Amino acid sequence: MHTDEVRVRLETARALVAESFPGLEHLPVPAEGTVHAVYRIGEDLTARFPLRRADPAAVLQHLYSEAAAAGELATCSPVPVPVPVGIGRPGHGYPLPWAVQTWVSGRTAAEDDPGWSPAFAADLAGLIRRLRSVDTRGRRFAGDGRGGHLPDHDAWMETCFRRSAGLLDVDPLRRMWATFRELPRADGDVMSHGDLVPGNVVTAGGRLTGLLDGGGFGPADPALDLVAAWHLLDDGPRAVLRDMLGCGVVEWERGRAWAFAQAMGLGWYYVESNQALSRLGLRTLERLSRAR
Repeated sequence: MHTDEVRVRLETARALVAESFPGLEHLPVPAEGTVHAVYRIGEDLTARFPLRRADPAAVLQHLYSEAAAAGELATCSPVPVPVPVGIGRPGHGYPLPWAVQTWVSGRTAAEDDPGWSPAFAADLAGLIRRLRSVDTRGRRFAGDGRGGHLPDHDAWMETCFRRSAGLLDVDPLRRMWATFRELPRADGDVMSHGDLVPGNVVTAGGRLTGLLDGGGFGPADPALDLVAAWHLLDDGPRAVLRDMLGCGVVEWERGRAWAFAQAMGLGWYYVESNQALSRLGLRTLERLSRAR
């Protein structure tokens, strides 16, 4: 899926788990992942191997930061989330550190679409309210991804527009971004999950039952988690979410802007390598365009 991808074969995963965690009795089996190769270990654990080549020391520091964020999320999430277990060493031809965490059972919203469900929208609103209520302890958004200053993403968006030519009608999308990037901040940073997309949300019977990928939990624009409104919800449930959160116009539009920036990247980037993610991006863009 990535030009700098590091391959992690099943036999390599098994050897690494046996070496770093000799007490684990179950052999890894593959699960799905996009920035990690994910291997489930028995019923309760999963190993996550970073897929993109990078400096091992930087990856190790990132894994420690992700573990701290995921541990903090586990203390406040209203639904089960993965809990960090440990960090494994490189070896057997795999050059990077990697992590083990607990497994959250169930089907993701990518497999079992809950977008029709007002109850699911209410669950999402409760989740976002709960995460926002966590004390930032003076922390501010300090990353280079989504959640800070919208115009900081101009260069990436230009790449997306250029690479999307032939896949999408780019001119109206450029005009949408020109409007989005001028939106002012509504409030200070709050704690946010940071990536509420279908593959990170576990559902059953049209309800929220779990949450994945908590390593990005941290302070960000209050509108960031509103990407869920566009990635996950149909029109009626989306209105439920907005009403329950009491979103003002600027905050709601900034949520649209963050969803737009993410969707523009998904559409072209994964068009060959992960068609489900590409379709997600295109569906979100269609929802955002229809809402104008």
